[in-house]
Amino acid sequence: MGAGHGHRVHFHGHSPLHRARPERKVLAVVLGMLLVVATPHGWWPAFALYAALLLGLVALSRVPVGYLAPRLLVELPFLVFALVLPFVATGERVEVLGLDVSRPGLVAAGTLVVKGTLGVLAALLLAATTEPRDILRGLERLRVPAPIVQIMSFMVRYLDVVTSDMARMRIALQARGFEARNPRHWPVLARSAGALFIRSYERGERVHLAMLSRGHRP
Repeated sequence: MGAGHGHRVHFHGHSPLHRARPERKVLAVVLGMLLVVATPHGWWPAFALYAALLLGLVALSRVPVGYLAPRLLVELPFLVFALVLPFVATGERVEVLGLDVSRPGLVAAGTLVVKGTLGVLAALLLAATTEPRDILRGLERLRVPAPIVQIMSFMVRYLDVVTSDMARMRIALQARGFEARNPRHWPVLARSAGALFIRSYERGERVHLAMLSRGHRP
């Protein structure tokens, strides 16, 4: 079982949502996401109901909105894709703010933004109110296959290690006067990401060999 590394996302509190059993929270998030994904395009009243329920849970958890809001930026790539949809989709054309866009594409973009935001917010709320080790215990109680739980446990355990490596590499680049300000600096960032990947992969191999030498069998 991985050590608790929840200080990066977890928000310490004593709300009813913090005290709820982790397997119930995990199951609720999974079922809720399935419900949101299964909701057809354009069912705005249903999406409004989902949003109201989720915001009610945020209020119940007492996790500040300012704590969750910056972490919603993880869905930025989906938002960029959603902005493109109205212009590339086919079908009936309408004019919005002086721009000629596709009505089906506009509906699909809005639905994508709403579904993505609801899913990311639900996942963040789960992470903010549940320690990583408790989530793993909840998965075990839900009878998730042991190899999957073990993989997630290692991921949690070494996430901080990789993050620390990234921080040291960034400090080393800054100490040499490097600042990524334009696309000309992208090759340096790509080489740094490659070095980080290789270092992490080699560390994983060493850990795996150490486990095998101690009799571990997957």
